[in-house]
Amino acid sequence: MANALQELVKSRLEQQGWSYGDVARRGGIPRSTVHHLATAERVTRMPQQATLEGLARGLELPLDAVRRAAAEACGIHLYFEETPGATADPEVATLIASVRKLTAADRRHVTALVESLLRNTHPPHTGTPTDTDTDTGADPH
Repeated sequence: MANALQELVKSRLEQQGWSYGDVARRGGIPRSTVHHLATAERVTRMPQQATLEGLARGLELPLDAVRRAAAEACGIHLYFEETPGATADPEVATLIASVRKLTAADRRHVTALVESLLRNTHPPHTGTPTDTDTDTGADPH
């Protein structure tokens, strides 16, 4: 049974009368990549952003359509917040979808990591200078 990405690529090739090479040239990606994505029974991981962009160019389809098909092919469900005027961030959508596939224990680890990164990136500002406000590179402890 064909996956969503296979169906998308093959139907577009049939509709337009294109070859894998035609799509590859227009998209600036290797022919072998187009062939693999069109024939692989199962996509084991999400293709890289540049590959998705090239495939979308080569197929003359919107990037979101190609991204959704690729995600579905590897078992990831993407959720996009439709905010007028906002640019969708594909990395955020992929992260959210991927985290849902983790075990509860692994999700707690990811949550702790994200919270730690946010604390280090955006320290709370109390109005008084702190070690992070006047970073000298020295360890305060």
